[in-house]
Amino acid sequence: MSELKATGLAKSYKGRQVVKNVGLSVEAGSIVGLLGPNGAGKTTTFYMIVGLVPSDKGFIQIDDEDITLLPMHSRARLGIGYLPQESSIFRKLTVYQNLMAILETRKDLSKVEREAQLNELLDEFNIQHIRDSQGMALSGGERRRVEIARALAANPKFILLDEPFAGVDPISVLDIKTIIEHLKNRGIGVLITDHNVRETLDVCEKAYIVSHGELIAAGTPEHVLADQTVRDVYLGEQFKL
Repeated sequence: MSELKATGLAKSYKGRQVVKNVGLSVEAGSIVGLLGPNGAGKTTTFYMIVGLVPSDKGFIQIDDEDITLLPMHSRARLGIGYLPQESSIFRKLTVYQNLMAILETRKDLSKVEREAQLNELLDEFNIQHIRDSQGMALSGGERRRVEIARALAANPKFILLDEPFAGVDPISVLDIKTIIEHLKNRGIGVLITDHNVRETLDVCEKAYIVSHGELIAAGTPEHVLADQTVRDVYLGEQFKL
């Protein structure tokens, strides 16, 4: 079973340490949350795993292969998909063109196979009816579906979701949860960081809680909810799922 693992990550900015010895792991077919208060270091940790921010210390591995020093595009080739918070689709291209732009980078597929895979993704994410719509014309929920379908076009082992619940309406939140469960059932490991702690804990099987740059709790949602330190610094006494 594939595993994405970070060990002993650390990062400082201008002498201020924002991440101190943080580690986590994501197995294929699992959903993991990375959570914490604003300024806790969770986003920096997430970006180090994605490859957007270099780590000062620590290691990042896929299946025991060290990827710590690899740039983002090399990590993508090894199986790390990334979905940023802001819109990442090409606004002036159609949904079809957005997906094909990624599939055309797949040297393992013939032209016929690319076309077949594209149609499978359109069907899988129920976006066949908007295949000829431009990116700028999509609703928030449709855009998220296209972005996730496009991430899957690269055939990743893991998908890292940055604020997947941000800027979408309640109906779309339920839709995104269903899609995340679908990714898990596909055997893909999912790592989520999001300010919407309730929605994230509701969908993940394991959560890592970071505060002041350090890991303060890790475990099932029930375990972290029962942790008094997590209550004190992050969730508060009244929080319930």
